[in-house]
Amino acid sequence: MQLTQSQEDYLETIYVLKSQQENVRAIDVAAALGFSKPSVSHALKDLKEKELIYTDKTGYLFFTEQGQKQASQVYERHIYFKNQLLHAGVEPVLAEEEACRMEHTISEESFRKA
Repeated sequence: MQLTQSQEDYLETIYVLKSQQENVRAIDVAAALGFSKPSVSHALKDLKEKELIYTDKTGYLFFTEQGQKQASQVYERHIYFKNQLLHAGVEPVLAEEEACRMEHTISEESFRKA
């Protein structure tokens, strides 16, 4: 499934938040990304329609199996590129920014061969 950079960013954000706290809601995603709640709600609706996430009756966000897979792949690429850049001597803030861009442009096939 082909996702936009924005959709991948949302999945990655949810993935990271879930590693830090037990329950994640749309408001947590909005705070983490610095976006408005309506913008986040719209983006999450798109991810629900793609069957990557779902919410329970309390509004907590959960990944579907495919959503978990996609989110972990994006995060894995991010961490890989960030670590490579840090190892090369790139300053941490720049390494974070550059890794975020790189994670979206490389194909899964090329990444697996890197």
